[in-house]
Amino acid sequence: MDTFIYGIVTVLYILLLGYGVVLWRKDAKREPRYFLFLVTAALVWDNGVMAAGNWIGEGELLKGLNLARFWLHAFCTPLLVVVAFDLIRRAGSPWARSTVVQWGAWIVTAALIIMQLVTETIGLKMKPVQEFGALRYVPAGEHSGPPIMIIIITVFLFVAGFILWKRKITSVLFWGTLLMVAGTAIPIPIDSKATTNVFELVLIASLWISMRRLLPR
Repeated sequence: MDTFIYGIVTVLYILLLGYGVVLWRKDAKREPRYFLFLVTAALVWDNGVMAAGNWIGEGELLKGLNLARFWLHAFCTPLLVVVAFDLIRRAGSPWARSTVVQWGAWIVTAALIIMQLVTETIGLKMKPVQEFGALRYVPAGEHSGPPIMIIIITVFLFVAGFILWKRKITSVLFWGTLLMVAGTAIPIPIDSKATTNVFELVLIASLWISMRRLLPR
């Protein structure tokens, strides 16, 4: 079941990339929020590798492809902080236009990348796991709860979603973030590990939709 879900999610991410290209071509100001392209592309790889796990088979090739998932996660996911700040700035919040704030967003992003590399990625040991019909490699050590990086990024996305809603632009990012948090925090009685990826897809889609709402009418 999960192999099928990962495959569908991969295709939907590819469609989101195409949607992003359409927005990029319409937008005269191609600013830092378009780092969302890198985040989306990393998620195409992430879900695509897990969808192809059974077809590739256990071994060094699949292990290397899965290891790349974690490196992409470390470098690309923190860019959502920059995306969130740029959405706030584009929405017209005066404080977000400050040079200090903009540099602060980049500093936070760099700090999250370094933290993720040092604590989770460098020297990562992996083991194969077959779950719900999907073969993938996961960290060999025990992990409990969401990484600090994800918690921090989620806070920034909530702030961006609230501000966009407050400024009457769109509430979709706020609800998309809330749905992602609820979907990953509340146990769902479904025999699947891929449901988290579905909620991540909802979040990324809400970011692209929010960017569409910020385009000049």
